[in-house]
Amino acid sequence: MKTLTIALATAREAVRQPAFWALLFIASLFLIISVFVPYFTFNEDIKMYKDTGLATVLLFSLILALLTSSSSVAEEIEGKTAVTMLSKPINRRQFILGKYFGIELGVLAMFASLGVVFMLCVYYKADYDLRETAGTADELKRSGAHVMQVLPGLVLGFFEVSVMTAISVAISTRLPLLANFVVCFSIFLLGHLTPVLVEATNQAGKGRNELVAFMARLFSWAFPSLEFFNAGPAISTGAVIPWVAYVLPALGYSVMYSMAAILFAFLLFENRDVA
Repeated sequence: MKTLTIALATAREAVRQPAFWALLFIASLFLIISVFVPYFTFNEDIKMYKDTGLATVLLFSLILALLTSSSSVAEEIEGKTAVTMLSKPINRRQFILGKYFGIELGVLAMFASLGVVFMLCVYYKADYDLRETAGTADELKRSGAHVMQVLPGLVLGFFEVSVMTAISVAISTRLPLLANFVVCFSIFLLGHLTPVLVEATNQAGKGRNELVAFMARLFSWAFPSLEFFNAGPAISTGAVIPWVAYVLPALGYSVMYSMAAILFAFLLFENRDVA
């Protein structure tokens, strides 16, 4: 109950902050404008728009998660606001869990809002492109299929942001906003590049650089494999992401890695001086 109270208060704080509405407005405006931008892909602009839109929703939601983590955890610790809360019958683990779930609710609100805008834009984009190229009535009916195709990509994107939110909360127990941004975006980039490096070093065989191969394996073990959640390239080619065979295992991976990050946050915050 105490964790839920902290979570709801944190979620309200996340939604009420000006950054939430600024990010929501900018991302929505970008998604809408991108509908009318020519991609010069020989009547397949919708494929590029899907990939661009998914990346936009992911990026702006991730920025919100990092900003909220720093303001709700790091700034409260540095500003001694956390002392008041922890002086009540609330332990440090309840504080961390409440903050994490509250930030998750705020990110979910952002993801759901941008997701609705994106799906409406995908529907209109498919219809707009077909009318521009004099598409048939049967082709126009496929606009709904394009919307259903991007839905698993949005869900996978939310799983990815959930993992990064847990990591950001853990980092926020020790580091301020700027350091949190640098570390999290470094992990974000490495999480996407590491699987590619591992595959490249494996294919190189005897001619590979052993140091690069070792570092690639080390990073793949230490950092989350975020490329697992990147469905944009597959969706842009017209592939349908299976819910049971792919999205469900991704949910399990997201939950397990988020739990590991939160446990790490417990360790970092356990002996942190907040007085």
